[in-house]
Amino acid sequence: MGKIVLVTGAARQLGGRFVRRIQRDPGVDRVIAVDAVAPGHQLGDADFVLADIRQSAIARVLAEHSVDTVVHLDVSAKASGAGGRTSVKETNVIGTMQLLGACQKSPSVQRLVVKSSTNVYGSAPRDPAVFTETTTPKSLPSGGFAKDAVEVEGYVRGFARRRPDVAVCVLRFANILGPEPDSPLADYLALPVLPTVLGYDPRLQFVHEDDVVDVLEIAAREPRRGTLNSGTFNIAGDGVLLLSQCSRRLGRPTVPVLLPAVTWVGSALRTIGMTDFSPEQIRLLTHGRVVSTVQMRETLGFRPRFSTAETFAEFVRSRGPGLLPPELVGRAVGRLAGPSRGGGPAVTTHPTHGAR
Repeated sequence: MGKIVLVTGAARQLGGRFVRRIQRDPGVDRVIAVDAVAPGHQLGDADFVLADIRQSAIARVLAEHSVDTVVHLDVSAKASGAGGRTSVKETNVIGTMQLLGACQKSPSVQRLVVKSSTNVYGSAPRDPAVFTETTTPKSLPSGGFAKDAVEVEGYVRGFARRRPDVAVCVLRFANILGPEPDSPLADYLALPVLPTVLGYDPRLQFVHEDDVVDVLEIAAREPRRGTLNSGTFNIAGDGVLLLSQCSRRLGRPTVPVLLPAVTWVGSALRTIGMTDFSPEQIRLLTHGRVVSTVQMRETLGFRPRFSTAETFAEFVRSRGPGLLPPELVGRAVGRLAGPSRGGGPAVTTHPTHGAR
């Protein structure tokens, strides 16, 4: 790993965990933690710099500390402080532009790691069964965090062309869950009753918070023998879960809603402040999304400790019991689904093609 590492988004739970982790690496001399708000958690011996990456001052931070490794974690679907969707988009897109501009001017920067999302693939009815890193989406995301992620990756590709001497690694994470998740999907799954789209039972993948920190550490250091940590990689736990299986394991009943009415339900939930039930999340809960993790294993050399099911089990334990016993929810969901579902979630994450 680089001797001087700068981490953005340090005030977030994930950023704080990563800052504390890399300080244990004997090859790291110094860690610079950056965020626009003061963190509510400890950062160990890291130097915290209160700075907004949307401002040009981030270039001065890179220059003053001679940073050689930048880990950009301040790309998120939720605001870390005050502000709504506009503030999130500005941090994701404008903040990334400013950070990349600063990295381009800094001769000391040698490695860049960017946290992205499998949201870049979107969710559409004619999507392939499994997305690989090179799959072209049938329908690009038109708004929300998914569009932010697409724009961020576009700027990163431009930076990589302008600075071919910098090793660039983009990690596309599936839905991050665990004991302390911070995402709109986690907020949705925490609802006492889960609104679902009538007639659809999407396939979902999850990645555990611990695995996220582990793979970030692999991406931020020099590659291990026989591996390559430059490029773009899907990161997800093995296997998939159907949304109906998630509701059963949570012990939370579902309320199937006709697709045209789902948007109204989402607006109502946003109005009362329960969750960010955005159009992109509605599409995910309609069509689902599954990605291949072959490159993660064979090229990056990373093997998650938690499968999708194990990750979700950790999340369930952190949420506490739902309104109903899981067995009762399972029988009710099964009766509602009837015989038309057609098979279970026998899906692998190896690359295949064809409509879902």
